[in-house]
Amino acid sequence: MFVGPSGWILNFVPIAENGVSESAPTTPTESELEVLTAKFHFVDLAGSERLKRTGATGDRAKEGISINCGLLALGNVISALGGAQGKVSHVPYRDSKLTRLLQDSLGGNSRTLMIACASPSDVDFVETLNTLNYANRAKNIKNKVVANQDK
Repeated sequence: MFVGPSGWILNFVPIAENGVSESAPTTPTESELEVLTAKFHFVDLAGSERLKRTGATGDRAKEGISINCGLLALGNVISALGGAQGKVSHVPYRDSKLTRLLQDSLGGNSRTLMIACASPSDVDFVETLNTLNYANRAKNIKNKVVANQDK
């Protein structure tokens, strides 16, 4: 598990080995084993914070700037992947650690779910609108999911 300024990132990689037959009286050889792996990323993206609104100074302000830079880089990747299909020339995964960690989840061979939290308060209207626009861009990403098999 990694905890950074952008929130929480939890990586979970289950591995299962299946032999050719469960009722086989002998242990299967290495060539008969099928190894299945999966990745599960659970990411809390924290929130985009305006320095004026939070009144943060010093290290707290630096942390807010770091969060906003990571979210901006992720937004750029989401925009590149969710843009017009067939016209993606460059996806800027290398712009932040967050986008590098999530590269497989965002544009790779995976299923991705984004949950956007919205506030009913009128004080948070601008942040809620930005969150919904962000999630709408993420919705446009289309991945083709197929099982990876090592031979």
